Amino acid sequence: MSGTYFVILAVLVGAGFLLGAQRARGLRSDTGSALHSLPAYHGLYIAAAVLTVMMAIYVMAAPLAEHYVLRQAFGAFDPSIIAEQLQRDATLRDIQNLVAGSYQGEPSDTLKAGAAAYASASSLAFWGLNGLGVLAGLAVIFWGLSRIQPELRARNQFEHFVKYVLLACSAVAVLTTIGILLSVVFEAAQFFSKISPIDFLFGLQWSPQTAMRADQVGSSGVFGIVPLIVGTLLITIIAMLVAGPLGLFSAIYMAEYATPPIRAIVKPILEILAGIPTVVLGFFAALTVAPLIRSSGQSLGFDVASESALAAGLVMGMMIIPFVSSLSDDVINAVPQSLRDGSYAMGATKSETIKKVVLPAALPGIVSAFMLAISRAIGETMIVVMAAGLAANLTFNPLAAVTTVTVQIKTLLVGDQEFDSAKTLSAFALGLVLFFFTLALNYIALKIVQRYREQYD
Repeated sequence: MSGTYFVILAVLVGAGFLLGAQRARGLRSDTGSALHSLPAYHGLYIAAAVLTVMMAIYVMAAPLAEHYVLRQAFGAFDPSIIAEQLQRDATLRDIQNLVAGSYQGEPSDTLKAGAAAYASASSLAFWGLNGLGVLAGLAVIFWGLSRIQPELRARNQFEHFVKYVLLACSAVAVLTTIGILLSVVFEAAQFFSKISPIDFLFGLQWSPQTAMRADQVGSSGVFGIVPLIVGTLLITIIAMLVAGPLGLFSAIYMAEYATPPIRAIVKPILEILAGIPTVVLGFFAALTVAPLIRSSGQSLGFDVASESALAAGLVMGMMIIPFVSSLSDDVINAVPQSLRDGSYAMGATKSETIKKVVLPAALPGIVSAFMLAISRAIGETMIVVMAAGLAANLTFNPLAAVTTVTVQIKTLLVGDQEFDSAKTLSAFALGLVLFFFTLALNYIALKIVQRYREQYD
């Protein structure tokens, strides 16, 4: 039903544009008077009006049509049978399969009656919604054509429409962020009603396993987040020790030393790293890097775990090199050439100019690149799962197995979960902590940028 409606919408929008532009051109030819707006804007004016009206009809009528279809389909059933949501969903699937001819087995008379009512109501809703859309679209087109006059400010009207569309898109982005935050806060509040925030934030042990039933023997769960924070920071620091110098030095080379042919080859190859799926990097870390570190460490007398923070950090550092190098390269290239020329005129060498002039001028952008890379490292999951493991060990030893906040969130929400247990709700508390952690990083980056930002002509 939706697909057909949107096809009709696209056709009428296109027809409105063509008819509006043709009407404006004909009016200009017949009267010889100048139009306030170009003919294309008259077409866009009608097309925007058709789009607005038909979308409004769909938003209001589609839920009503769906409610009508479900009400007719379930009318043949005993209300007690479909009282639960799961039972309603299962019954609806059986009805849809029977209508589509893919139902397995012999349907009951009640199911047959529900399928017949569903098919009849669906057909009525289909023709009703599409017919209403067509009538409304045609009416708007004729209304728009009647308004086209030489003095019509079609361009201004269309620009107002575009402004409101952009405002709506911005509002959707903001409201989505607020909705995500509120949902996480609500679930985290339920978790903190079961577990003390002090124990959660300062506890030194993490073992979220809990008993599923009151009569079941099992752990009551220990929810100390400190081992997860330490593991996250340890892997992130290792990753930045790899990506920071390599990314920054490669950006300096490409921006200041590389010839255009070399830059055209090296930069795309370097950025290919950003396109490698993280699961592939995780396999590489687990099957190649981790065994190599383990064998090398044991040959030197170190006790190295089969899954270690060092293996995950090294591969994660390789992954985020393009984030540092590409952004830093763009920032360095944005430094005005006049600053370099002034430094050379004072007798400075190329390396001195880079150290004393270019890098200080590009510092805010470089800091932003580093903060983006750190945020990317903190949010990585697959590489840590496959190379560092799931053990929540409170250790600063890079050769030991550790885990991170994002890995635990993934682990806690895998499979069928009870969303009233502390174990599952702890994932939302972890998400809230991670949110404030990344917010703090962005605040620090903003302050650094404001502190060292300079304006150049």
